[in-house]
This record gives sequence, C-alpha cells and structure tokens, in this order.
Amino acid sequence: MNRAAIVVLNWNGIQDTLLCLDSLLQQTYDDYHIVVVDNGSNMNDVRQLEDYQKQNTDIISVIYNKKNLGFAGGVNTGIRWALKNSYSHIALFNNDALAKKEWLSSLMTAIKANKTGIATGLLLHQDGKTIDSSGDWYSKWGLPFPRNRGDHTVFASKDGFVFGASGGATLYKSELFNDIGLFDEDFFAYYEDVDISFRAQLAGWKVAYTSTAVAYHKQGATSSKIPGFTVYQTFKNLPWLFIKNVPLRLALSIGVHFYTAYTLMFWNAVLHGSGWSAFKGVLKSILLTPKKISERQYIQKKNRVSSSYIKNMLWDDLPPDQTGLRKLRKKITGK
Repeated sequence: MNRAAIVVLNWNGIQDTLLCLDSLLQQTYDDYHIVVVDNGSNMNDVRQLEDYQKQNTDIISVIYNKKNLGFAGGVNTGIRWALKNSYSHIALFNNDALAKKEWLSSLMTAIKANKTGIATGLLLHQDGKTIDSSGDWYSKWGLPFPRNRGDHTVFASKDGFVFGASGGATLYKSELFNDIGLFDEDFFAYYEDVDISFRAQLAGWKVAYTSTAVAYHKQGATSSKIPGFTVYQTFKNLPWLFIKNVPLRLALSIGVHFYTAYTLMFWNAVLHGSGWSAFKGVLKSILLTPKKISERQYIQKKNRVSSSYIKNMLWDDLPPDQTGLRKLRKKITGK
C-alpha cells in the first residue's frame, strides 16, 4: 500500500501556508495525508491553522512545536509522525510553494519506475517563466547548487538521475529514512537537503528527477525575515557537508578546492558588510566539527558505492553562479 504523507512546515507565514495547502488539497493522487508542522509561530498563525484544519480534518493533521526548530528539525517532526503512522512515502513541500494537481502522482510514478529512494520534480519560480531547481548538484569544488536555477523553463533538464533533491518539493521512501536517518538538525536550514541526498547516494540510493512534477516557489519568503541568516547558515553548514560525506579518496582534491573557495567567500562577505554573520557561522562550524567527524565515521561505514561512482556524479566545475571565483581563477591561471 503506497500511502503518502506530505509534510509542510509553517513559521509565521500563514498566508503563504494556506495558499500552499489549497493547492495540495487538489492533488490527483488517491491516498495521501497532509501534515502541517508549525514551528513555534505566533498565535495568529496558530488560530488560523486550527480553523483550517477543522474544515479538513479527514486529510490534514497539525503538529505544534513549542519553538522554531529550523527546517531540518521541523520537517523531522513531520517525518517521525509519518513513520509512526506507517506511511510508505513521505513528501516535503515548502509552505511558500504551490503544487500542480499531478505533482504528487508524478513523483510516485517516478520513484516506482526508477526504483529509487528519492524523486524530485521541476520547481519553478513564482511566475513560471524561470527555474528555481530541477534537483541539486554537488561540485568538485565542494559547493552545492540547484540545477538549472535561473534558466528559462523551456530549458528544463530531461528526466533522469541527479545528484540530489531540493527539500522544498521532493518525495522520499520511508525505508530510506529508516536506513540512513533523518535530516541533520544541526544544519537548521540550508544544505540539509544536499546532506541527506549525499548520504543517500553513499548508501546506494539514487535520486530520480521528473519534469512532470511541477511546483511554483516564492523563493526566500522565510529566510528574508531574518537579517544575516543566509550568510550565517552558509558558512556554518558548508564545511559540515564536506566533512561528513566526501569519501576519503576524494577528500584531498575536493578539500583543496573547497577551502580555497570557502576562504575567498568569507572575505567577500566581509567586503560586502556581512563579515560578522560569516564569522559567527565559521565559529559555530568549527565548534561542532568534532561531532561531524564522529558522524562521518558512521556514514562512511554504511558506504555501499565506490569513490569513482561518487566522482562521476559530481559537477566538474565551479557552480554557475560563482562568477567572482571564476574571475579570480582566470586571473591566477588564465583559464
């Protein structure tokens, strides 16, 4: 029985969340349930969620966290609920996104047809003209990035396998979580979806992409509420992503590139007035590095694929949006 739970996280974004839920209630897939996790929102959000849930009690459940656990901790709350209630598949969907009616059914078809643990779709920007993500890449510079971001919709990638999946609109098999664990709550937000995709790849799970699972994303609706949040999270989480997951045989080549890029990114943040947020992120990252090294040992023990397989899955160059690093590289190497 292929029962699917769709986890939606809300944090003081009730107007976006209600529109999101309206779109999810229209899904054509037969057997699904929506789990809204409120991450310690204000009472206005809580009251409106309570009213909305009362009107849709048969298909919507709401879980109230006492405080903001971030994206990772928030969705883990919903995932644990779905696992406890024996759902075979668990989807994550951003509260500031809208799903086409066939979104869930398309992902279910893709995950079955490709015999994978993760299926992701085509996440467009709000106007539908350009792409937010068609999956995620991890580059040989140790920098992850969303595939096709900014490209016109007509240039969307063809269906197939990709390195990772955006946590904003993706379907997971429950057995994958039982195998590799849930999202890393230390990440709080940003790159936790790349982390779990990397862990999945290492454990032999593949990620399928289908262009027929379409959703529309109002990018940055939550993170924009907190000044310096994105910078802090970026400098905190990027080293953990590298430390936990990169196989030993690739660690030197990727590490040299990564820490070079990371250092240059830090000074760029300083020059653009975000130095304090970047510094706090670096410091927090260093403080928890011993914990991440310990987690690495567990992850690498479960590694069921070769280093060459992972190497072949990586993007071969700098991410397309790293224009500053590209210019600097050209000055130094002439290439």
